[in-house]
Order: sequence, then structure tokens, then C-alpha cells
Amino acid sequence: MSHLNYLANDEEINSFDQALQDYQSLSMDVDRFTATRLQMGIYGQRQEGVNMVRIKLPGGRLNAPQLNVIADMLEKYARHDVVHITTRQDIQMHYVPLEHTPAVLRHLATAGLTTREACGNTIRNVTACPLSGICPRQHVDVTKHLDGAVQHFLRNPLTQQMPRKFKISFSACESDCAQGMMHDMGIVAVRNRDRFGFKVLAGGGLGHKPHEAIVVEEFIEEKDLLMVMEAIISLHNRYSDRVKRAKSRIKFLVDKFGPEGFVSKYREELARTQAALAAQDYPKGEWSAGLDSEVPGMGAPRHVFAQKQSGYYVFPISVPMGNLNVAQLRGLARIAEIDELEEIRVTQDQNMFLPNIPAAKIDVLRAEVALLGLGEPKVGDNVVACPGTSTCRLGITSSTIVGPKLNGGLHDLKIRVSGCHNGCAQPEAGDIGIYGEGKRMHGKLVPHYQMYFGGNAMAGGALAIKGPSIPSARIETAVERVKTDYDSSRATGETFSSWIRRVGKDHLAHLLTDLTEVKPEELESVLRDHGKDADFKVLQLGGGECAGVSQVKIGSSFFDAAHERNYRDALKFQRKFEDSVKCAEEIARLIGQGVSELLGGQKFNDLAQQSEELRRVLPTKPRLSRQLAKFAEDFASPAEGLNDARLTEWFSELDAWTIEAAEFCLGFDRQLDLAGALPLKASAQASLLQRAQSSVTI
Repeated sequence: MSHLNYLANDEEINSFDQALQDYQSLSMDVDRFTATRLQMGIYGQRQEGVNMVRIKLPGGRLNAPQLNVIADMLEKYARHDVVHITTRQDIQMHYVPLEHTPAVLRHLATAGLTTREACGNTIRNVTACPLSGICPRQHVDVTKHLDGAVQHFLRNPLTQQMPRKFKISFSACESDCAQGMMHDMGIVAVRNRDRFGFKVLAGGGLGHKPHEAIVVEEFIEEKDLLMVMEAIISLHNRYSDRVKRAKSRIKFLVDKFGPEGFVSKYREELARTQAALAAQDYPKGEWSAGLDSEVPGMGAPRHVFAQKQSGYYVFPISVPMGNLNVAQLRGLARIAEIDELEEIRVTQDQNMFLPNIPAAKIDVLRAEVALLGLGEPKVGDNVVACPGTSTCRLGITSSTIVGPKLNGGLHDLKIRVSGCHNGCAQPEAGDIGIYGEGKRMHGKLVPHYQMYFGGNAMAGGALAIKGPSIPSARIETAVERVKTDYDSSRATGETFSSWIRRVGKDHLAHLLTDLTEVKPEELESVLRDHGKDADFKVLQLGGGECAGVSQVKIGSSFFDAAHERNYRDALKFQRKFEDSVKCAEEIARLIGQGVSELLGGQKFNDLAQQSEELRRVLPTKPRLSRQLAKFAEDFASPAEGLNDARLTEWFSELDAWTIEAAEFCLGFDRQLDLAGALPLKASAQASLLQRAQSSVTI
């Protein structure tokens, strides 16, 4: 997996280690350190003093050495010997003391693993249909395009301080097993007569106000993919709400602009992105029509599955609740090493599989996996659960306790259990999905599960229909009742999703009415959540960290300016001088506005006005405002007078001015982190930061 070696970065781990020392010595405040910690994929738990470390696995791929390193970290540093596979194909370690996190990151990096941008307001782990590369139906192995996207956007200035997190999926054919419908952006390989390319979806999301994504591009060629992706991400970064955190996901831009308006805004972003990235190389795949064969579905196949490579099979492994202990991690690594398997894959249903297994090896492998306490999926065990109140600060109910009590029955229904409305277990995409909430009844707080029915986020599906909210103590009965009703009244071959839409929401409400009602004399029987010996209560833990923390505005200004600088230089190289100058003007505007706002001043779109405002609020640094006024004159020059030499001079001045502004801001706010945002090499940035932190605060 050498193609993923770029993921790990020792320098940024050293910077995080320094930030931790600064925090522990009280020279960095909690909000700044939280932002740094989240950027490095370290998430606070409901238990004080320990943290979750989220390891990003693009497309869910890992290998034997990586499994062994993860096991080593569990044994050496964690207070819990189990890792958790997530629905985003990450692996999470819990109960890691904060002081040990730099050591954990360094050890993971030795195996090419990173936690960078696994949390916070950035692009999270990029998921894919796990069978890409080996599925008979595929048009292309999208892992090549996924890797290209990850490499392009990881540590990219555009993605460092976004309004909110951003989730992307890749699917290798029209079946869309990676469920693009529920993502901020879904990329789906498609065939258009004799041409191959991608369909692009955007604006999907679960949790608060679920949205189905809209189609932004019915068909694009692979050469345009990165440009289209960057345009959609730029749209989010430019227009999504940075103040109202509950309304800051890109799905709310679809509401704000309307589908047509959203696409129109996207086209505006795409035009400048195409101009800037015109000379950039792009991932190239080997395309084919694919076979009209079995659709494996999201997650691991539910049985041994024939690959497109003749004579080889996928061997699926059921991982109950997505949890693996140290012995299982080491055992799976040993199997992979002995059988010379290059990859093991984790899936969106929290399971795993081993690819490229010859037929003669299947029975032997089955026995080896059984010795680890694992096995193949069984009918009814398609149950996914998030950590809930076991570790998550946002957890309301004990999803990890109730999850194992539920079963998909003879029809192998997908059961999805979340401990709160944020829906990390993806309840709106399950046949039966539930999320935890508290409801007051007869003066007492009663744990409940909000139910969803008939979700299917693959092609041709739809997000689930919202049902009633059921007391937690009765949720097993409710699930069993729905399963029984489906079994007895379904038409031949009728899927659960189709049945739900035929019988309707009112039928489900009537079916479960008696379970929703709690008489005063029944109150005692519903006051406790599963696995608890005390009455239910929702702990006030100061909120979770799913939304990251609000960024310092001036930091966002410098990172947005860095993105514009990349475009500026690319356009200048292409001799698109007028477009390049527009980017330079935007850099000056962003930083001029940012510094003015930092000092309580106003924002102006006109550079001349902004220079006057900067002079007013910062009279002690007159060169900053004078230089901004000069940029206003320079950048207004007629297009016919622009040439390479002139732009080189202007841009050199602009970069020097940017550094001077940064020095002031870093002196004003010693905890400001602009690493990666300035027109300098990393060593020069470190020197600048050191100079600023040693200076007197202004």
C-alpha cells in the first residue's frame, strides 16, 4: 500500500506534541487546543482524561503490519483492549490518555496510518464501495480516483477551516453501494452509451434534518473529476453558515438556494476551478462495461462472493457491533501474512472481509477465523451500532447494549442503532433504524428510541420514513412486531422498503400505538435504559465535538487566501493574467478584511475602502494600509497592460505583505496557528511563528 505513504506526516505530529505541551503548561487555551486536537483526529470522550483516536482508512483499506501496529497501540497506551470499526470505514481506539496521544500518532505513522483531519471542520475519511477493484459489476476501480482525491484535499488550505465537516463517497457502478445519496458529495462511476465517467451528487446528509443528495452532474469524464469536486467543496466553504452550527452542512445550501440555484452557484465555482486546475494531472482508471451480476450491497457481502478475478473470492467476516480485540487484530494480521494477502478491508456495515481467496483455501480460512471467535455473517446479524453512552459525549442512550439484543430476522433486515439524533449508525439508511432521545412522561425523563423504516441509500432507494418514538424498554418488542407484520403481509418478492411505502406511515403508527403510550402505573417499567441500574438521565457534558469548534475568523481568512494563492499562481503559469490578478485581489481583500475585523473594524469589498478602514483601526502599522491601497490601484490596471514580469513583481509584494500581516496577527494572538496558510516553506513558517510568539503582544 505504498500509494498511501503520503498520509502520515511526522512534522505535524511534532507540532501537535508541542501544542499539547503548551496546553498542559497553560500557555494555550482549551478552545485553541481542542481545534488542534480535532484536526489530528483525537476526540474527547465522556470519560475525563481519556480520548478516542480515529484512524482514517481511505476506502476502508489496511494491511497486516497496520493491524499489528494498531494492536500494539491498544496494548501499550489504551485502557481498553478493543477497537471499533465505524460506518465511515475508520478504526477508532478509545480510552487513550491525552498525554500518550503523540506517541500513538507516531507509531501509527510508522505503518503509513494517519489520523489527520479525521475530526473537525474538514473532509472526513473518504469512503468507497468496499469491493471496488474486485466486483464483477464495476466500471472502474474507483480506489485510484479516491486516492487521487485524498491526496489532493488532505492538508489543502481550502479544507482546513471549513464551515463544517464534509463527507464523500465513491461508487464503482450505478448500483452505488457506497450510498452517495446520504453524503455531502457522492461520486458514482457510470456508463453513458459508449462513454464512461462519473455522476456527481451533492447536498445529502443524515442527522439533523436528513436530506437526499441532488444530482449536480449527470455525466463528467474522469479528467474533470477533481475540478468538479473542488468546485463543490469551494461552494460549501464560501457560502455555508459559519455562525449557526446546526445549519452549516452543505445540505442546507440546497434549501437556501433551491436545487436550481445551488447548481447555478456550483457552475460559478466550477468555471474558476476549471481555469485554475486546467493543467493539473488526474487519476486514470481502466474502464469496462461490467457484468450484470449480483449486487453485493453496501458493506461486506453477506456470503462468500465471487470476484471479477476468475477463481478468487471475497471472504466476509462479521464483526459484532464493529468491535475487535487485540487477539483478533493480531490473528487477522497473521492470517493475512501467511496467505500473502496485500489488503484487508473494513466496510460501512462495521464488518471486514479478506479479498483474493482461492476456492481451495476457503474452508481452511473459515476454521482459522473461527479460532479467533469470528465468523461469516449470519442471517439476522446485520446490526450496526454507534458507541452511544459507552464513550460518546453526545450519547443519550446505550446503543451498544441494545444493539446486540436486536436481530434482522429471517429476511436479514438491516438494523441501525444510534445513541443520539446525530445518527452515526445511519438509522435513516437502515430497514429499521433507531436513535436515542429523552422524552418527559408523567414528570419523569424516559429513554426513547425514535424509529425509522425502509431506508436504502443506494441507487433507486430513498431515506427512511420516520415512525413513532418508543420507550427504550419496549424497543425490542417494537422491532419484533414490525418484522412479524412484514413477514405475514408482504407480497411475494416484496422488499421491506417497498412494503413500508405500501402499508404507509399510519399503518405503522397504529401497529405500535400501545407501545408509545405509557400509563402512570407503567412508568416505573420504562425509566431505565438498557444495561443501567438507575433511572435515566441525560448527562450535561458540555456537548460533543462532532461540529468541531468555531474557528478564529482571521485564521479562516489566511487559509482562504492560501487557496486563492494556489489559483493565482496556477493561472499565472497558464498566462491567464487577468484571472490571476482577480485571485490576487481576493487575497488582498480577505486579509485586509480579516485584520480589520480582528481589531473591531468593518469589512468592505472595495480594496481602497478597506485600506482606509485598516488605516483607521491600525494606525501603528501604516505600511499595511498603504500597501493595500497600492494593490487597489495595481489590480485595477487594464488587462492589456498585464504581463508576466509585472505580475511577478506584484505577487512578490503581495506575498511579503501577507507575511507582514501574519506577523502582526501572530503577535496580537500568540495562539493563532497559520501553519500551511502562508507563502513560505514549512521551516520558514515555523521560524515566523517562533518570532511572533516571542514578541510582545500588541
